[in-house]
Amino acid sequence: MTVLSTLLMIVQVLSALAMIGLVLMQHGKGADAGAAFGGGASASLFGASGGANFLSRSTAVLATVFLASTLALAFLGYQRPQSSGGGSVLETVPAAPAPAAPAAPVEGAPASQIPGR
Repeated sequence: MTVLSTLLMIVQVLSALAMIGLVLMQHGKGADAGAAFGGGASASLFGASGGANFLSRSTAVLATVFLASTLALAFLGYQRPQSSGGGSVLETVPAAPAPAAPAAPVEGAPASQIPGR
């Protein structure tokens, strides 16, 4: 189980970092108005609007991967180890010895040493 949880943790961290990078590369809503007046954004790698679709779909895919890995890690972390006995933890504790019975009075002992007198 530790190999699977380690692999899921790596997938989660890498998807989170990639998602942060993709969100930072996306343009805001006001960036389109700047491109209309010669802002230079229309000469990007994907063209005027091609980058927005690619980046937003990539972000959605990475968000899905991140959510799935988070749920899988939560499921693996919640599972409890199965005991071999199948019972309670208290069943495996050894029984305490019974308390010793009070000693019977010895004949010839003084009355001050006999309990109850």
